[in-house]
This record gives sequence, structure tokens and C-alpha cells, in this order.
Amino acid sequence: MRGALGVALVLGLAVEAVRPANAAPPAPVRRRAVPSPAPVLDEGPLEAVLETAEGSFVIRLLADVAPRHVRHFVKTARAGGFDGTTFHRIVPRGIIQGGDPLSKDPAKKALYGTGGLGLLKAEFSTRPMTRGCVAAVLRPRDPDSAGNQFFVVLSDQPSLTGKFTIFGEVTAGMDVVDRIGETPVDGDKPQRHVVIQKVTIRALAAAPSPSPSPVP
Repeated sequence: MRGALGVALVLGLAVEAVRPANAAPPAPVRRRAVPSPAPVLDEGPLEAVLETAEGSFVIRLLADVAPRHVRHFVKTARAGGFDGTTFHRIVPRGIIQGGDPLSKDPAKKALYGTGGLGLLKAEFSTRPMTRGCVAAVLRPRDPDSAGNQFFVVLSDQPSLTGKFTIFGEVTAGMDVVDRIGETPVDGDKPQRHVVIQKVTIRALAAAPSPSPSPVP
């Protein structure tokens, strides 16, 4: 019973964790997201390397699942938009959340979780929200409000499937993600800065070809 309660609590916290802190209530007339330009990803499969003080981890970008979100992430990363931001929200065994451009400035700590949103329309899918998934943060009750902020799932979160756009998955360095998730927190706010030092976009490493079968 206690185990089931713990799982339910983690799932409940995860739902709240992807909502920005101190978000204002929605206006009577919902503001529509600015439509993203048609995705142009002719470079082939891409991955992102995120460097932190805890180490680096690699995200495979899923352009076939969420092309507009991948395009925006790649463009932001190449412009240095994620460099110096922090993982400003951590739910132990739930998620780590980062990418807010406001988190570069310690003086704007009260606004962390509110920046860089309202740029993308949803690209929901049936892909399950499992450990290692990377998805876009939304404003409360506004599915078309994604932008720069993202979260990485530390444990399977089936209750979030289909409610947030998944655009990547961690393929290497999940131990680093777990260490970030173990940062001491006050509620869901980390007690020390966990900075994303740099995000590099590169071509997805090709899987090695199988060895040819010996000729009899």
C-alpha cells in the first residue's frame, strides 16, 4: 500500500512540476501560440549533448514525432539560448525541468518557470512517457504554449502520456540525469544551481554495421 501511495505521489508531483512556478491565471480569452514555420530538417537525424557540472548526457531528437519542437530546440541550442540556463525545478524520482531563459539571471529567481513559453503549438503523440523521455513544458490548461522549457523524465509517468509533446529521449548519460535529480530541494526548487553549461547539436551517431556472415 505504501509503495502504491509513493508512486501516486510522484505522478501527482510530476504533473505539477511541469507547470511553471508563479504562473498567472489564464486570461478570459486564450492567447493562441504563434504558428511555427514548416519544419525543415534536411540534415538527417540529430542529437543534442547537454554539458553540466554533473557531467554530460545525450538526447536523441525525434523529428519524426515532433518536427516543430525539434526545429525550435535545434535553433535555440545553436544560438546559445540554453547555455547558462539552469534546471530550476526538480521532483525527486519524477522529473528535472530546465531551459527557462530567465534562469540565467539569479535576480529573476521569483520568475523561474515563466520564461520562454507560448512559442509552439502542441504535437502530442501516443508515445509513452517513460524514463528518459524529453518533453516540452506547458502553461497550465494551455496545450499550445510550449517553447524553450523542457523536462526529462526520471521514472515512467504513464499519467502524462499524450498530455505533453515528447520530442527527444536520453540515449547516454542517464546516470548524470539521475544525479541532477538527486540535488537537494526545498519543495521542488533545487537548493543549489544546476547549470546547463552548453548544448551542442550534432549528427546522430550511426549504429555500427553488423559483421558480414562468413561465406561457407
